[in-house]
This record gives sequence, C-alpha cells and structure tokens, in this order.
Amino acid sequence: MKLTRVRITDFQSIQDSTEFGIGDITCLVGKNEAGKTALLKALYRLRPANETDGDYNATYDYPRNSSIDYERQVEAGERTPATVVQATYELDPENVGAIKNIFGPLCLSNDRPSVTLSKGYENKLEVGGIEIDCRAALTYLVKAANLPQQVAEALKSLSLPEDMIQILHNAEQTEAVQSLTPMLQRIAGEGYSRYIFNEILEEKFPSFLYFDEYYQMKGQDNLNALLTRVNRNALKEPDHPLLGLIDLAGLKLEQLVNPDNTETLIARLEAAGIQLTQSVLRYWSQNRHLRMKFDIRQALPQDGPGLNSGTNIWGRVEDTKHAVTTPLKTRSRGFIWFFSFLAWYSKLRKQYKNLILLLDEPGLSLHAKAQEDLLRYFEEELKPHHQLIYTTHSPFMVDSGRFDRVRIVQDLSIDADSEDLPEEQQGTKVITEVLEATSDSLFPLQGALGYEIHQSLFIGPNCLVVEGVSDLLYIQTISALLQKRGRRGLSPDWTITPVGGAGNVPTFVALIGAQTNLNVAVLIDFQKKSSQSVKNLYKSKLLKKQQVLTFADFAGGAEADIEDMFTPEFYIELVNSEFDVALSTDALAKGNPRILRRLEESLKANPFQGNVTFNHYRPARFFSENIGSLQEKLDNETLDRFQRAFDALNQLL
Repeated sequence: MKLTRVRITDFQSIQDSTEFGIGDITCLVGKNEAGKTALLKALYRLRPANETDGDYNATYDYPRNSSIDYERQVEAGERTPATVVQATYELDPENVGAIKNIFGPLCLSNDRPSVTLSKGYENKLEVGGIEIDCRAALTYLVKAANLPQQVAEALKSLSLPEDMIQILHNAEQTEAVQSLTPMLQRIAGEGYSRYIFNEILEEKFPSFLYFDEYYQMKGQDNLNALLTRVNRNALKEPDHPLLGLIDLAGLKLEQLVNPDNTETLIARLEAAGIQLTQSVLRYWSQNRHLRMKFDIRQALPQDGPGLNSGTNIWGRVEDTKHAVTTPLKTRSRGFIWFFSFLAWYSKLRKQYKNLILLLDEPGLSLHAKAQEDLLRYFEEELKPHHQLIYTTHSPFMVDSGRFDRVRIVQDLSIDADSEDLPEEQQGTKVITEVLEATSDSLFPLQGALGYEIHQSLFIGPNCLVVEGVSDLLYIQTISALLQKRGRRGLSPDWTITPVGGAGNVPTFVALIGAQTNLNVAVLIDFQKKSSQSVKNLYKSKLLKKQQVLTFADFAGGAEADIEDMFTPEFYIELVNSEFDVALSTDALAKGNPRILRRLEESLKANPFQGNVTFNHYRPARFFSENIGSLQEKLDNETLDRFQRAFDALNQLL
C-alpha cells in the first residue's frame, strides 16, 4: 500500500494546500515560514505511530485569521467541523487479493483501486474511495454463504444489503443465515469502504512517524529518570534516540539500571557502539577516524544536575587519528544529529514494519558534503523500506538528478507585496508545476542545479537544452559532418545542455531561464500525451514560442524522437551493429510513429539473447565513434532535416 496524493486544508498557515502527489521519496522545498513544518505536522496526526499525538485542536490549529468565525459557526450548527487532511493510498496486489477473498473476483470497479482517509477537527477517521461493484459483491457473498436454496433464490435479484437483511430476518435462522446477516448489517450501516477498512485493511495501513532536530541525544542521561519517564509515558524528545541505542544493544532499560552481569553489559554496549560506528561511517564521509563508545556508571556527586544520583549512561566519541575520546555532546551539531537519527531509526525499523517517515529539515546543521551523504542514506537505507517525505530549504538536500521528487511550498501572503492578494491565493500552497513558483521558492532548486552544472560544465551564454547525452552525441556528430561537407551545422555559440530526461526539462528551463543573461532554447522529443508540457514552456513566458523546438517539427511525423530524424532502416542498422543482432524494420511492432517505441515493444516479446538489455545511448555512441564509415549511408533527406533544425536554432542567437 502506497500513499499517492495528499491535500491539507484549514491548518495553521494552510488554508488549502491544493492536492499534491507523493512518491517513494518526496522533497518539500520552500523558504522559511512557508509552511513546510505545518504540512508535516498535519499529515502526521492523520495516523501517528504514537496514537496520543493524533488529535487536531481547533483552538491551536485552525488558521487564526478566521478561527473565531469558525468556532462560532460550528457551535451554532451552521457548518460541520473542518477536514484537515485527505490522503489517498493506492492498494497493492496483496490488499486487492484480501478484498477479493471476501467479496469475490469481480467486486472491484477499478483495476488500480485506492482508498481515501480523511480526518479533521472532529478527530474521527473517515474512509472512502473504494469503488465496489455492489451487485457483484453481494452475489458472491450470497453464493459463498451456502444459504438454503430458497433463501438464495430470494436474494438473487437484490442489489442492496438493506433489502437482503429483511429477507434474512424472515428466513429460517440457519447457521449460514446468522453468519451473513451481521455482515450485511455492518455494510449497510458503515458502507463498503469503512467495512473493508475495519475488517481487512486497517492493520496494513502505514503509520506516520515524525522526526525533527529536537530528537537529538544529549550525550549522557540518567537512566533512573529515563525509566520513570518511560513508565509515565512522558518521554522527552532526546529520549527517543537514546532508547533506540539501548534497544540496539539488545538490553532492557531495567537491566541497565540494575545490571546483574558486568561482562554481558560491557559486551552489549561495545556491540552497539560497533554497529552504530559502522552505520555512521558508511554514510559519514567527513571523518573516517571516529568510533562510538558507551559507558554506564554509578553517578558521582559532581556529575552535574540530574546526573548526581542513580545510574548514568555516557556516550563518547573516539578519534583514532588523535588517540583521544571526547563526550558526544561536544561533537559538531551535524554529527550529533546524524548519529541520533541512526540510533532512533534502528529501533523504529525493528518496532514498526509499516511506516511513512516525515523528516523536518533533516541534516540542517550538516556540511554540504554530509547532506549529500544523507541523501545517499535516504536512497539506500530508507527508500527500500519506507516512503519518505522531508522538508528542506538547503540546495544540497535536493537531488538534482530527481527534480520529479520536488514539491515547492510557498506562501505568497508573507511576501512584502501581498496586500491585494486574492483570498484563494493566500496561505501555504504546494506547487507541482515549477513554472508557477516564485524566485525565492526556486532558490534551493537553483542552488542544486547550479552545483550540478558546475560539476558537468554544460552551460554557457546560449544554452540549448536537450533531454539526454544521446541527443548531444547525435547533434554534435551530424553538425560536424554537415560542416565538413560545406553545409550549415549548429553554431559553436550554442552550449548543448543534456538534463537527464524529459521530466527534468521544465525544471531546468525554469531555473536556467531565471538567469536573465542566458539565452535558452530547447530541442526535445515530442509525443501527443506530453504536448501540454511542451506548451507550458512558452506559456509560462520564460521562453518565447520560437525557442521551443521539437524533433517532430523537422522529422515530418506527428510524434518524434531524435532517432526519427534518421530513416528507420539506418537506425535499425545502428542497433544491429552495436548489439550484434539482425533486426529488420519489417519485424518491428506497428502502430507507433516513433521508432524507439516500436523497437522497445518488439523487444518485450523477443528480447536480446544473453540478458542484454536495449539502451538508446549505445547506438548514439556507436554512431559518433564510427561516423567515418557510416557517413556515406546517411541520405540527403536525413541531413536536410538536421540542417533545418540547426538553421532554426542559429536564428535564435
């Protein structure tokens, strides 16, 4: 089961976030006070791992500018309590199978069913969204109940559970009748969605777990006081990672307060230190010479406030390079945060199997390189097990290779010129269309892009944005060939900027285009389903219409990739030469104007031998490396198509 969409309304700075998508990893980017934390806290209370955190309170949480009117209207019965969160989850095959086991194989109206959970200031969880074929479901229930034939026949034509209940009340009360009746009564009273949630899906739904910078270990603590807080269910934020550490050591808190075997205690603490050291050093590139150590001792009078009686635990960090240990609390804030997070998560991963992690400004105190390490930790350690939603305003916490994960959070009403802002535009909004974002909101993405471009050096005063490296290879090679033959190629004033896929083009154009001293154009693939995205590039007014070019403009088809600038026969010859196969154009799948799609569909049915997979970069590389022997096979029509594209681009300089 996966969370796919969220909408948050009437919570703190949020009037209506608008609905936004959630993926495996979702990055909420925005400047300070934009409302990123409010989004996470609202979502957390929908299904918190700690059930005591699950209530919304209108006094504290409803937007202050209208809270008095809201409370008066609710008290007067003029309106119902507001909904705060509406979250949509897509069911996986296991969930679908569990529903069909009860209601039959034809019960679901949708091939990819979803469930919507919502909750607001009534603090009641509402369930909806499961589209059930009622007639098919009831027919299956009747058949599976093994009812007396006369009763089954009477129920056959009915499609409402209420009508069936009446028939069953009047029938002989066999065991089958008595078993089916309560089920139908609950369906009639609760509805199918609620019944399915309560009886089948509730335990399978993930809970939310929230972590911010306050969940950091202090480096030492009094175990007797910690045990008291655990028993009273009154934990403080720093207690959570410390309890994770104790759990990682395989010890119980009571055993630490009253140990019965010193050697066992030392061995367990050393094991915990080694495991955390290995975890930290795998993702901590700042200092490879650190080792974690933990000690438990009876308190001494001068140990400090709260530590001068009972039993204390002390965390220390050994620097093997300088042969010295120092208290954990004296290390950098970034290291303490990273260490605390790993200790906290190690316990949670054992305690909860089904979590969505909400991280508020993770790694805020980390160096840029350490933030890069943290992104790698997210990808390798968290993503395989949990969905992750995190907030940031740091450009180094934005994965520049995955801008599709970014959701921009902005609140126009906090800007200086917001006096005349329409009500529907006020409050925190989550924007999935990067072209609608303000320059302040875009800054972290610009920083991430700037760092990435600095690494690749694919930028200049005149930027030609293309989708990938394959486009760059074809364009550079054909341009050189045209010029060699005395024809017009692409001007050297253009710097070709591959951006890693069609999904990244709008983001890169918005971010590069925001720099007023750059001349930007795009030359990209075109397919009908993405036509709106292409139009948005110039409708956003970041680019003029003539600066948005597609290969379909020159290849002569309704849809086209750069590969369609060549004849099908020539491109298939490239594929055959690179992959050492013998494909023919006649054997390709039909019905798609783009040769790449026809080729990929054919390879699904007849893949290459030896576990070789098709990659459209390899024919491009082969073409650029072997143009000397291939140039005579290029027909004039192909060269004309490329020259028309280059002429159109050169006119934009």
